[in-house]
Amino acid sequence: MLRPGRAESGGAWVRIAPESRQSTRPFDLDTLRNIYHTTKMRLGFLIAACALAGVAVSPASDLAAWQVAVLGVATLLSSASAGAFNQLWEADIDRIMRRTSTRAFVTGRFAVTPVWYAGILLVLVLSVVAAALATNATAAFYIFLGAFTYGVVYTVWLKRRTWLNIVIGGLAGSFAVMAGAAAVGAELAPAPLILAVVLFLWTPPHFWALAYACRRDYQAAGVPMLPVVFQERVSTLTILAHTIVLVLLSVVPFWLGMGWIYLLSAVVGGVVFLRACIMLVYKPTIPQAWRVFAASIVQLGLLLT
Repeated sequence: MLRPGRAESGGAWVRIAPESRQSTRPFDLDTLRNIYHTTKMRLGFLIAACALAGVAVSPASDLAAWQVAVLGVATLLSSASAGAFNQLWEADIDRIMRRTSTRAFVTGRFAVTPVWYAGILLVLVLSVVAAALATNATAAFYIFLGAFTYGVVYTVWLKRRTWLNIVIGGLAGSFAVMAGAAAVGAELAPAPLILAVVLFLWTPPHFWALAYACRRDYQAAGVPMLPVVFQERVSTLTILAHTIVLVLLSVVPFWLGMGWIYLLSAVVGGVVFLRACIMLVYKPTIPQAWRVFAASIVQLGLLLT
């Protein structure tokens, strides 16, 4: 199977050759596990939670429970389609990076075939249609934008070209929040707009911490992430600066009526995240970068609960 690649061929076509370990049983546990990881379902659940948070912070939500459920599932599946496309498209660089070298398209557990492209497109279309029928066209459009941003804008256009890739790619989570707000007709309300900006600001330091911990992999694969392009000091200070702005903005919804519990969650999560980032500046090690990565997840989890 041939498709465009960059990491090893200087822009030439790269042959993705499946190995011999493909499962012959389509629905065994191993296959389901591979599908789960290939579609990046953990990321999908996070994106779906962002959509539900967009509903929760919006004023005067009159959606029925089934509508909220359909919106959540549609967001989850659209994210899954984008995640699968990401792994399908990046099989050439995934085989170079130690962290991703066991992914199904790299090892040959899944073959790179047109069936996958068709299935990914079908899942995305069904997700968007379901969201439109259950809520409205605006919410469905935001769901599409989220998947398109991650699958095409980030994966195809930006990731191998600029260190700003994840800055723009961070819009995927923001669009999920806007989908939730649009579902109740409140996409212009202050609270969901601020939450969308918070998600936009959260994504870069989260992934930059990961890239810092795995920067040798990204360098070998030719992916210009921030820690690969810039020196250590610049990278860690950029992560810290981004996080400071994020934490300051994350407390603003309290003054928009989100309540004391939200404020406590925002402050605690912000302190955890900031402390880890400050430590990274003074102790720029791989273990500390992983602590920043973990702290970012704690902070977002507290914000969304």
